[in-house]
Amino acid sequence: MIIRRYFLKHRNTTCHQTMDSRHLQDKGSWLSSLCLFIYALCFSLAYVELDTGTGALILFSAVQLTMIVWGIYNKERLSNLQWLAFIVAGIGFIYLTLPSATMPSSWGAMLMFISGVAWGIYSIRGKACLSPLHATGFNFLRSLAAVPILLLLGFSELKNISVDGVLLACASGAIASAMGYSIWYMAMLQLKSTNAAVVQLCVPILAALAGMIFLSEPLTVRFMVASAVILGAVLVFLLNKNQINLKV
Repeated sequence: MIIRRYFLKHRNTTCHQTMDSRHLQDKGSWLSSLCLFIYALCFSLAYVELDTGTGALILFSAVQLTMIVWGIYNKERLSNLQWLAFIVAGIGFIYLTLPSATMPSSWGAMLMFISGVAWGIYSIRGKACLSPLHATGFNFLRSLAAVPILLLLGFSELKNISVDGVLLACASGAIASAMGYSIWYMAMLQLKSTNAAVVQLCVPILAALAGMIFLSEPLTVRFMVASAVILGAVLVFLLNKNQINLKV
């Protein structure tokens, strides 16, 4: 019995060591790094023209629509209610991005949509990662290869860069984003997939509230209607997907 327990313990230790080794070897890829770079670049440029809440809602919608379309492409079975929710979410997204007094230019909306698609692709590719946080760290390092190119393209604007702007940019990326990713990945371990998806529905609303409080941004009727339509449709889609999985 003692010998058996020793071998079982030794086998479990070996398995854990093997898994840890595989996790450390998960260093992402150049394609994922490109998606991450496109996401960050378009995200930054889009928010020059968009309100906080509107930008977050467009980003969230693009990410979810990208992942849903990917599921359809891979012949994922959808119920009639899910198809209806998908169409309604698409209509709500079109309504949100139509030119108006609060969104006079579609350039910012298009950039944020591209950013969301890039993040959706990055998320899809991340499902195969053994250690998403570890892989994301290496993907961020790879994306730094594009910095010299950006410096050359924006050389004429260097004179307009302030120390405060550089410090805020560093804080946004190195502190806010990095800590956000870390906390989210830790939370994902404690949440079911559906619960995590529902939690994400709160992001555009929280972003809009933060914009109102800290940036004095207005809360428009268009944003409230689009939020109710898009977030409601996505919620119905996700909950219905969970019910289908339980039946299978």
